[in-house]
Amino acid sequence: MRPFLPRRRSLRVTFGHPLLAAVLVTLVGCASGSGGSSGGMEGAADGPVGASGWERVPDPFPVTGPEGRRYPDPFVGGFNQPRPQLVDIDADGDEDLFIQEASNQVAFYEHTGDAEFPFRWRTDRFGDLEIGEWYRFVDMDQDGDWDLLAEQPFSYIRYYRNEGTPSEPDFVLAADSLRDVDGDALFSDRQNIPNATDLDADGSVDLLVGRLEGTITRYEQEGANAAGVPVFRLVTTRFEDIEIVAELAGGSLHGANTMALGDIDGDGDDDLFWGDFFEQGLLLIRNLGSPQSPSFRTNPVPFPQPDPLLTSGYNAPTVGDIDVDGDPDLLVGVLGGAFNPNTTTRNNLHLVEQTAPGTFAKRTPRFVGTIDVGSESVPVLQDLDGDGDLDLLVSNKITQFDNQNGQVHIFRNQGTPTAPELVHDGVLASITDGYHFVPAFGDLDGDGDADAIVGTWGDELRYYEGSGDAGAEGLVLRDSAVVTLSRGRNAAPALADLDADGDLDLVVGESGGELNYWRNEGDAGAPDFVLVSDTWLEADVGRRSFPVPVDWDGDGDLDLLVGSEGDGLQLFRNRGSASTPDFVTEPETVDIPDFGYATPAFGDLDGDGRAEMVLGGTGGGLWYFRPAR
Repeated sequence: MRPFLPRRRSLRVTFGHPLLAAVLVTLVGCASGSGGSSGGMEGAADGPVGASGWERVPDPFPVTGPEGRRYPDPFVGGFNQPRPQLVDIDADGDEDLFIQEASNQVAFYEHTGDAEFPFRWRTDRFGDLEIGEWYRFVDMDQDGDWDLLAEQPFSYIRYYRNEGTPSEPDFVLAADSLRDVDGDALFSDRQNIPNATDLDADGSVDLLVGRLEGTITRYEQEGANAAGVPVFRLVTTRFEDIEIVAELAGGSLHGANTMALGDIDGDGDDDLFWGDFFEQGLLLIRNLGSPQSPSFRTNPVPFPQPDPLLTSGYNAPTVGDIDVDGDPDLLVGVLGGAFNPNTTTRNNLHLVEQTAPGTFAKRTPRFVGTIDVGSESVPVLQDLDGDGDLDLLVSNKITQFDNQNGQVHIFRNQGTPTAPELVHDGVLASITDGYHFVPAFGDLDGDGDADAIVGTWGDELRYYEGSGDAGAEGLVLRDSAVVTLSRGRNAAPALADLDADGDLDLVVGESGGELNYWRNEGDAGAPDFVLVSDTWLEADVGRRSFPVPVDWDGDGDLDLLVGSEGDGLQLFRNRGSASTPDFVTEPETVDIPDFGYATPAFGDLDGDGRAEMVLGGTGGGLWYFRPAR
């Protein structure tokens, strides 16, 4: 299946994608690995990303997760609040998967029919469509192909009409907002996800809009305007007298909600699923009527019975035949509601399979297999066990079921220096008692093994000493505050010999977006960090600076790449030399997509003499970029 190409404004979206020109960037001096920070569109088939000479690859080598399963696309980022929808977008007889994780973009996973990996990632930005905070594929004009509804900021309903075919959609922005018969724009709270279908089988679309009061407003299509855009008539503000109210310790509450329609019981009419901010589970309201005369006047029931799904709340369901066995299943994204969203930073895309008529089983809380450590992933490439190849460490902000501590996950390389194969192998036990760990490795005491400076959420940086034969896994805490930030918190250290004097200096990013520089005035066997500047280079990248010294341009000296939260990657080139660096104070933006909190690491994973980049982000997953070939 080919990716989708937008044509701006009429915002048409058709199949096909032009390859972008690229200038090759070769990184040298990084083969030992770095990170944390020591020394539709994307995809291998789509060519380089941007003009920076990098191409994004979702599956460069085998990766096996903690569940013991191999991931089909390990480097496509993680999910914190996925909003799924199942729809056969290419008319090949099976339902594809769309997932919105961030504003204004929806990812596309094609149903390939492969037995091992039935769903494969194709793009993070399907058609580059602007969808605001929600989206719904609906056949609005009843012509047999999928159109698209989405949020028009703020809280109106944008309409894309499909002017292509069922197998090759061509989306055109037809209206910034749907309107009623009086010409007034229809309002839908942006934190709610509405739905639409021909509810009463009369050939026109009904629109159901959930309200913060726990009620549903129903509109019915009444013709179209001169541009062919459907026009709607208000039917009721209390559809079927449904009012979802949660009874919690603080009293009766109702709030943000999601809806999904689908014939879950196989009786020929659509049933209604409701997820609510104040509802830990998912509610099913069965349609007891018929396709021509629906009736939802029955009590909501937690789904599935007898063992209902329970999450952190605000669940977003979609109905579809996921396993292609002829009956509908359910996929549920967890947006995170009133029940501690930290518990669902990883387990947030649940498959509920129909195993027999009316019988459902909860199969997995992580339907899409990809590296995901929760939230705010920080990758580190390091030969952890001293076997000559690079392993991957990934730290998170806070552990899913522990609000006080984070973890550093180990993906051990069980392949070779030229053919990596990563397998999850627990967590780094030596780094504990804190959260948002950012480790930077280097031989600080000259004994030939890796030591580490570790940043945390606070302002103090720890010094861990390597313990010889145990390699970097045998770290021992020697100083809980080897240096302390004079301003800011959320310390992100990097080790590098910036003045070529034979010992490792220290650069630290922090929450305010500035840089701190400590020169090592000790020697290769005994570090002594002395603060040079807490506003080094007068740098300010916005929020959450994350420095990585790297020879970006291959001229033999270290440049400085700085990640950030919200402003991508900034490059401070070194105009000087390896021994007398002279960094520019006006950085250039690197043309590589980022995913919230940009945390890069570099290392030559495939042994071709050029470093690849692994990029972390807010969602807890990773992205893999290699120099364009």
